[in-house]
Amino acid sequence: MTAVQVPTVPGGAPAATPRVTRARTGIVAALVLVVLAAAPLMLAPFATTTLTRVIVFALFAVSLDLLVGVTGLPSLGHAGYLGAGAYAAGWVSINVTAEAPVPLLVGAAGGAVAAALTGWVTVRSAGVFFLMLTLAIGETIQQLADSWESVTGGANGLSGIPAVRLGGTPLTNAGFLYWYVLAAAVLGFVLVAVLARSPFGAALRGIRDNEPRMRALGYPTAFYKYAVFVVAGGVAGMAGSLLAAQQRLVTPADLGFTTASFALLAVIIGGAGSLWGACLGAALVIIIRDALGPSLDGHGTLVLGIVFVLVVYLLPRGAAGLRIYRRRGR
Repeated sequence: MTAVQVPTVPGGAPAATPRVTRARTGIVAALVLVVLAAAPLMLAPFATTTLTRVIVFALFAVSLDLLVGVTGLPSLGHAGYLGAGAYAAGWVSINVTAEAPVPLLVGAAGGAVAAALTGWVTVRSAGVFFLMLTLAIGETIQQLADSWESVTGGANGLSGIPAVRLGGTPLTNAGFLYWYVLAAAVLGFVLVAVLARSPFGAALRGIRDNEPRMRALGYPTAFYKYAVFVVAGGVAGMAGSLLAAQQRLVTPADLGFTTASFALLAVIIGGAGSLWGACLGAALVIIIRDALGPSLDGHGTLVLGIVFVLVVYLLPRGAAGLRIYRRRGR
């Protein structure tokens, strides 16, 4: 009989098979989800609100990672689609209905439409030209929000957004709102994860690694990039609708360069291409900026800059790189 070859890692230990790895990943994901679901039962309202902001920003970072890590399209204007979704969800909550899931769907549609209107020009560029185009588009959307006072409230923002309703009951309790945000964010994360692991996602990674070769193989790379740009905008719009539900206020600052750069920072810290890494990076950004920032005498941004420099030099693959190093026995 032929001996069965068991994969090993340096040191002689048997390597985990893909099936075992998937099982481990599923178990860890389930445990994390259980802990997150139980968090409001153990945390004070302020801590629960902070964790809600972490989840909202994590979904936004995941939508950006779909462009940056999976497709290789670094964007500095992605916050524009977050803002488009937030304003759309806030407007429909004020003027039509705040009953879930209407604001969530309207926010996703708002982000997707904004991305569809701007992406057809953007995806025809590459490299630094793509980066600067996205920055210009993001600034344009912010200026539009600042000047369209009849719809957005101008510099004062869109205020008076009612609490999202579920079955006719307003979710004013911090814990109930948290569970709503968590459920919607998990839905968005699963959507992105399934897309990233599909044949479509494999084609996107091929475009990231070698777009000329993908074109030579017959792939319509411009269409693929446009499609993922719209999907990423829609997921960012979902995050925007959750932001409006959590803050009950949307301002032009929510869709400016600072928000976009923080999201890109979260993706890099977590490891571009790793969805869970983007969530980890988003948690670090929000905790340092919002939770620890006041105790640091307003120098939270400075601390984030130091963390970014350390990650670039010590963990060039971000937090997700730690898993790769562990697998290789380093």
